[in-house]
Amino acid sequence: MALEQLSDVVQRCEALADDSYTSDDHDVFTIAGRTCIEEGNSPQVLSIVLDDKNQNIVRSMGWNLLPPLVQVLLKKEDQHLPQCLAIFNHLLETCRPKELLIGLLEQLEHDDPDGIAERLRLLLNPLQKVLLRLGSRKASSLGMTLSSVLDQLAKLPIPNTKEQEEHDVFSLCRCCTDLIQFVRPFVQEARLNQSGDNQLENSHRTAGGHDEGAEEELRTELLKFCMKTLSQPLLDVQIRDAETLPLSPLRSFATEILDILGAVGESLPSLVFHPLLKKKEVPGFLEEEVRYPKNSLASLAHLVFVHHLSADTFPSVFSPVFCLRSNMEHISILLSRTEDSRIQKGLELYEKSLVRVEDGSLPADLLEIKTFLTVPQNLVKVMTICPKHDLRTKGLKVFQLSIDKFSAEAKYRFFQYILRTSNHSGVEGYTIKNIKNQVDAALQPGNSNVWFEGAHLLPLLRKVFSLPDGPETDLLQYLDRVMESLNLLRYLVIRDKVTENQTGIWTELYKIEDTFMKPLRVGLNMSRAHYERELQDTMESKRKKAKEESVLSVSVGGERLPKMTSESQIQALHSALHTFDMIESVLVRIEELIEVKDGLESAGEPHPLRA
Repeated sequence: MALEQLSDVVQRCEALADDSYTSDDHDVFTIAGRTCIEEGNSPQVLSIVLDDKNQNIVRSMGWNLLPPLVQVLLKKEDQHLPQCLAIFNHLLETCRPKELLIGLLEQLEHDDPDGIAERLRLLLNPLQKVLLRLGSRKASSLGMTLSSVLDQLAKLPIPNTKEQEEHDVFSLCRCCTDLIQFVRPFVQEARLNQSGDNQLENSHRTAGGHDEGAEEELRTELLKFCMKTLSQPLLDVQIRDAETLPLSPLRSFATEILDILGAVGESLPSLVFHPLLKKKEVPGFLEEEVRYPKNSLASLAHLVFVHHLSADTFPSVFSPVFCLRSNMEHISILLSRTEDSRIQKGLELYEKSLVRVEDGSLPADLLEIKTFLTVPQNLVKVMTICPKHDLRTKGLKVFQLSIDKFSAEAKYRFFQYILRTSNHSGVEGYTIKNIKNQVDAALQPGNSNVWFEGAHLLPLLRKVFSLPDGPETDLLQYLDRVMESLNLLRYLVIRDKVTENQTGIWTELYKIEDTFMKPLRVGLNMSRAHYERELQDTMESKRKKAKEESVLSVSVGGERLPKMTSESQIQALHSALHTFDMIESVLVRIEELIEVKDGLESAGEPHPLRA
């Protein structure tokens, strides 16, 4: 029945001009033709399609047969596969390219999550053939096609391990390789156009205005493609170096994308250093922020500085500090994200940017640049709330590396900033430990440092030797900060002589006693009394309800503990009391040291505290 309908509509249309076909003719041809292919009558359809006298009909309506043909080609098991392939190839050569393009893209975007890779691999080559038939006015169609292809590519899982990439378990690698083959003729055309632009005067160009517009549009679409690819999948995939994976399809794909950028006239150094370079007027179809998306430029910087892709295109005149300043914008963008892959790349880029900088060379005025403050803020979040332990550890390593690169004044101002903004006991404790190290270095013979001695040091010490909430400070929550503050105070009392007072600690000690040591002792007494009472109540409850789970709720470290057995509650309370004992032991030792220093004071010299 369907074959008869197809034959009838073809015969009826033989004598008609292309523009005389009715909507009914189109509907009958489409429905009957598709049904014939689905029912296994592909040989008869092939005969009709190849008949010379039917070519006008095929040119006008043939693209409607694409859906069932694509289904057969995807299955690869149909007995009429050769005939369907022949029909498909004939349609590619005969039908109008714009209609073919629409039909192929509809098949590419088919809602079949399990067949994404197969559809991409099947349709990329036909799409390329159709686009090449469009001639010089293909740029917008190429852009639409690339956008659809990348949208489908983004749906494929990312290989997380070396083995997954080697075996291409998700087919992403093969699709990326096919995608490069797909764009190659268009890139070559853009490259030739770019070469022609450099060799010929505008006045010698044929139909100059028209050609230039088409060429610029082609370059723009390829640039958009590269930028979108840099953002996804390249910002999500893990690029492996040649030692880890000698033949890496994803590394090759990234290298090709960077090569395409050069082919369309983009300078990689200008793109990477885009945040620092003066913005120029760029002729074309895109606004600045759209033309150069920040995520894409961050991905590009990571490929260049971490994996050294296309590193030979970078002149050696750029100083490490200039590279760091530029990359801070990219690092800030990457570390502000929550995805593990983005954080990982941000940490890697920051580390690679820092290692080339000489220790103690970054001046304090860099801290007036916004990114030199936002990046540490983001780094603190990584160190404290990132769920992955290896990223937290890496974040701490890079945090310390960044401190090492600052000059003495920059370290001083950076410590002030972190103590004021981090709001995290662990980070504050780590910062105080760094302050102790800087003071220790400054007190070494021949290492005098005005920023970590005397008048400059005192304001920093006042920030350190304070309790956030006075005597009511939760000592368990702020344990790291309190212990490092006590360790610093103990060090200063031992290391700095009363008679020399290099750090100023002995003239400041009475203030420290009032603002830190006395409130700390009051807080310890209050906390110990509270937890001893909780321990007594819990033990009493245990005796009354032997072997039953207690419903008593205990607060430790500012957080309400979940319901636990009495044994677990008692263990937690003992742990808290042990912590208070530890704090008090250090505090007592400091008080004893101060008394000893006072006792050993020379009789002929007044104590600075009483001067």
